[in-house]
Amino acid sequence: MDMTSDPLTAPAAPVAASAAMPATAPAGQWISLILATYGRSTELAIVLDSLAAQTDKGFEIIVVDQNPDDRLEPVLAVERGLTIRHLRQEQPNLSLARNAGLAAATGQWVAFPDDDCWYEPECLAQVHQAILADNNLDGVVGRWVEVAPGDVPDQHHLSLSAWRDFRGGDASSITLFLRREAVQALAGFDTRIGVGQYFGAGEETDLLLRMLDQNRDLLYLPQARVHHHFSHEPVPVSARALAAQRSRARGVGAIYAKHRLGTKTIVRGLLAPVIKPLGGRQPVAGLLFGLAAVLGRLEGMFGWRRQGPPARTDSEGS
Repeated sequence: MDMTSDPLTAPAAPVAASAAMPATAPAGQWISLILATYGRSTELAIVLDSLAAQTDKGFEIIVVDQNPDDRLEPVLAVERGLTIRHLRQEQPNLSLARNAGLAAATGQWVAFPDDDCWYEPECLAQVHQAILADNNLDGVVGRWVEVAPGDVPDQHHLSLSAWRDFRGGDASSITLFLRREAVQALAGFDTRIGVGQYFGAGEETDLLLRMLDQNRDLLYLPQARVHHHFSHEPVPVSARALAAQRSRARGVGAIYAKHRLGTKTIVRGLLAPVIKPLGGRQPVAGLLFGLAAVLGRLEGMFGWRRQGPPARTDSEGS
């Protein structure tokens, strides 16, 4: 999803629905897939085709369209046998878009596929099986195959202490399958964090930390396989690439401050980006990206502290 950063103070735009919103889910529909999209159309067809191929059909799709034009209409018009509701949002803001989809969702569970990812055919069936086997689960974290192509940890329950130390593993938003009530109890994603914002990444880490802080039970399930393009090739150094690195890093710094992470975790997070590249194939380029990451993390941490304590509902714990 390709968005430019907005100022910290950018107002949220209203969301208009172009389809009726049923109050309850149809029989057999257990999960709502909230697909926020901006700037893409052909990639969206790949996502939808992968959902049409799911062996578990108990889902609806809520497309939150942040485009200023009607580029999605031809893609959504293709008959795939899917239940799709199309919402429009004027201002690109990934976290806000997901929250809009969350408000419209009817499934007891929700997931957040990107507009350029795809699920393997058994993905939802694997998640559903895990949920049915354990009624106490509040979330399932699947496996992003391109990030973890080899040996991966066995399924296990997420640990708050490990996640606060940034050693809990990977949990991209595309791999999250969460109980809707648990997410809504925390007012969803923090709209100040994520793509399209000054704090340009980390909204899913923030959400998981808040859920774990509420003692929610989250299971890592590597059998639930999700794909998303991920290049292991070095990114060429450019002003734009360095600015993008810095923006994403601000989100990490915001999490440092918002969740009051330990000094050791923060220091490690500030040193690692400039130490790791020294032994790499392109140490100079790696060092430049590392310095951009450090600067962004510092900007995010102190920027979050300057804006004061966040407004939150009584149910939020972070």
